[in-house]
Amino acid sequence: MLESMPDSTDKVVSSESEELILVDAGDNELGFLSKEKCHDGDGILHRAFSLFVFNNNGELLLQKRGAGKRLWPLFWSNSCCSHPRKGESMQVATRRRLREELSIEASLEFTYKFSYRVQFGDLGSENELCTVYLGKTGQAFSANTHEIAEARYVSREALQGELQTKPEEFTPWFKMEWERLCKEFAEKLAAYAK
Repeated sequence: MLESMPDSTDKVVSSESEELILVDAGDNELGFLSKEKCHDGDGILHRAFSLFVFNNNGELLLQKRGAGKRLWPLFWSNSCCSHPRKGESMQVATRRRLREELSIEASLEFTYKFSYRVQFGDLGSENELCTVYLGKTGQAFSANTHEIAEARYVSREALQGELQTKPEEFTPWFKMEWERLCKEFAEKLAAYAK
């Protein structure tokens, strides 16, 4: 269920024309290209991030992507995922995006980096070198309705059940990242998730 607060934002905070950072497999910058072109066809490798933000009860904040998203609209995904823009550090980009999408701040811990490519029919692809962070917040979120259709907190146990019974409702990168967090970073994840 979408949680609303009086200071909830409904500003447009992203566009297909924003310039993303092109990288090679070693995360070296190669140049810049519009988000639209980065996601066309097979996609062009660009820098991205995925944030897994937990509350003080150890529940993970999930968001259902907005209906207007080009790729994977109305799919459940992690708390926040986006791209640093031209000239932006990862630290600045992650903080900016949490404020823009959820009106929260969170302490974030780098966990791992990986690259993946997935196709969404003939509408385009994600082709990203993605940095994954775990984080915690004590703040109530206020979802940006331009970006997010719904948002909710879920326990680790309940999430596992949903992933087993309704995997088709989740974004492919979320499923990849969550599986790896559970298998390879279990101790670190346990410090955040209940």
